[in-house]
Amino acid sequence: MNTITKKEIIHKISMKVGIHPNEVKMIIKGFLDGVMESLVEGNRLEFREFGVFDVVKRKQKIGRNPKKASIDIVIPEKTVARFKAGRKMAKLVKESERK
Repeated sequence: MNTITKKEIIHKISMKVGIHPNEVKMIIKGFLDGVMESLVEGNRLEFREFGVFDVVKRKQKIGRNPKKASIDIVIPEKTVARFKAGRKMAKLVKESERK
């Protein structure tokens, strides 16, 4: 598995659509900023066939220190961003693991 950077995605899109990389970079930055702003406001973002981003509150729970299993550790409640893949993406990812 390789790690793909934002810079590499910008380059791919630029080559594919024939737009200067700086313009693609501004568009992607605007998109990502919009996603983050919407999540901070508590909104749910749905991109059909791609997936859903939303914000969920994880309850406080008790964890264990692997080195000292007898000691309980309180993991505090926290709010996190979550992504759930859409049907089409999930299907494509599942099919890719067979290859």
